[in-house]
Amino acid sequence: MKERIIGFVKTYLLFVCIFALQKPLFMLYYHSLYADVAWSSWLEVIWHGLPLDLSLAGYLTAIPGLLLLVSVWSLSDVLRRIWNGYFLFVSILLSVVFVVDLALYEYWGFRLDTTPLFYFFSSPKDALASVGIGFVLAGVAIMVAYASLLYALFRCLLLPKKQFLCLKLPFRYITTSVVQLLLVGLLFIPIRGGFTVSTMNTGKVYFSTDMRLNHAAINPMFSLMESLSKQKDFAKQYRFMDGAEADRIFENMVDLSVTGKTVAVPDSLKAASDSLRTLFTQRRPNVCIVILEGFSSKLMTTLGGQPDIAVQMDSLAREGVLFTNFYANSFRTDRGLVAVLSGYPAQPTTSIMKYPRKTQKLPAIARSLKEAGYATKYYYGGDADFTNMRSYLMSSGFEEIVSDQDFPVSDRLSKWGAHDHLVFRRLLDDLKAEAAAGKSGQLNYRVLQTSSSHEPFEVPYRRLADDRMNAFAYTDSCVGDFVRQFRELPQWKNTVLIFVPDHLGATPEPVSNFTADRYQIPLLMVGGAVREPREIDVYGSQQDIAATLLAQLGLPHGQFTFSKDMLDPNSPHFAFFTVPDAFGVATADNCLIYDNQSGSVVLDEGTEKGKNLRAGMAYLQKLYDDLAAR
Repeated sequence: MKERIIGFVKTYLLFVCIFALQKPLFMLYYHSLYADVAWSSWLEVIWHGLPLDLSLAGYLTAIPGLLLLVSVWSLSDVLRRIWNGYFLFVSILLSVVFVVDLALYEYWGFRLDTTPLFYFFSSPKDALASVGIGFVLAGVAIMVAYASLLYALFRCLLLPKKQFLCLKLPFRYITTSVVQLLLVGLLFIPIRGGFTVSTMNTGKVYFSTDMRLNHAAINPMFSLMESLSKQKDFAKQYRFMDGAEADRIFENMVDLSVTGKTVAVPDSLKAASDSLRTLFTQRRPNVCIVILEGFSSKLMTTLGGQPDIAVQMDSLAREGVLFTNFYANSFRTDRGLVAVLSGYPAQPTTSIMKYPRKTQKLPAIARSLKEAGYATKYYYGGDADFTNMRSYLMSSGFEEIVSDQDFPVSDRLSKWGAHDHLVFRRLLDDLKAEAAAGKSGQLNYRVLQTSSSHEPFEVPYRRLADDRMNAFAYTDSCVGDFVRQFRELPQWKNTVLIFVPDHLGATPEPVSNFTADRYQIPLLMVGGAVREPREIDVYGSQQDIAATLLAQLGLPHGQFTFSKDMLDPNSPHFAFFTVPDAFGVATADNCLIYDNQSGSVVLDEGTEKGKNLRAGMAYLQKLYDDLAAR
């Protein structure tokens, strides 16, 4: 038993050490790129990259672990040949992935995934056209040398000796088998990434605002494996019409900053919009976006919802700017966050947040404001590694992320981490410290994401009998307490607070995916820098926040292709939203939902029924064209 346990542990640790050492080798190979990086950052790269290394080592140790289990019962020398074959295969695989990753990073700018494979297998001649024969031969030679070194290590340190396999069955072979099986089962822990709500993903290694360091921390083998598990040909999905027609329709659905064109606008809408163009009292106020988990218009009486639930939001709505025809882009947090923070619409069959290589190419409010001199910070009481959220936030331009690990264990009493009042308190503490240090005039962009109004709806608060509604009332009370205390700080007069849900979650009654009110949410702007109370009835959805906000701040937003300035009378006004394999478009004269699975319109309301069908199809087709190209 002892020999097998030692062999199992040695196998796992050797894989971990190999992966850890690959990181400084990668940085040495690209020494010019990392020339100005401090030695402490090299250690940070190794340390923060460990989660992926531990996970991949778990995958690769599973088969040797099972072979050790079989060796308890079998006297056959076949096992030794299987061991040899497995480690030879792993040696070649790790060598090929490591060398190919080294060779391609210079050209692709991201760690290895399926993209190079796609180009190679679709057109090997073109893929190799720009690569000299000398480069290929050198690469092959390095692969052979590295694979030989790995195999020699495995043979020397891990392969069991012949006499080990030929020992008679241990006296306590059942106990030995159970222990060995338990050890193999324990590999599930590092493979999954622990017991948190998030499973292992490449985003877990992102730790710096310097993307070079984040890339160096990634395990290329894990990156490739993750990419293979999610590979989809987005360019072939949702082909409703030929490309030229989609382009023509789409041109009339995007902002002026994208096309430079003008569109006809009714006089009534133009007059209303002109009077609302400037919502703020100053050009560059501080900005704080509060993303409310699962909130909906049904919770606010000011939007026709039930009374006595979101009483604080109702109160704030009477003193701020309230958008009354605003829609969520989707039904999930990961999709809603990207829509709000990057102005990028949600997709019905996937989530772009699962693809770090794609999200790092998205525009982002944080990046735009950072370039304009704003400090950026994100607050969340839960696990920031959930669905690659950390990698998305870091690549978006957030300089600091406060998450569950930044709160004492005693404060992490919810399934999702720290309750909302603690997260708001953390933000208030930062505001107070900033004021005390005389830095209240510094430009800041902060985002706070709540989580308590989510299943299982267990909150440290009781005002309503219904657990779901009580959880929303709790978060609403946290909003009220936060605003009351914020008003007393000097930053209040220079701040715009934007309240918007990530999506519509639990409501007072069940709601169908194929109804318009499934997506209706509040968008509310308050704060000392808001000019005056207003209600704005133009149609828009989460992806339009980016262009609207940046336009108010006098900053360019042309890179936000899918985001529209809702206060520009020349911009089209519509809401776009998706649910699994369905999309919807809402305007003042038509609200339409189309189910792609059945190929039929499932909701068609308004004075001009059917008007938005082709527009929605073209919009979704262009969205997937863009998704494939990133």
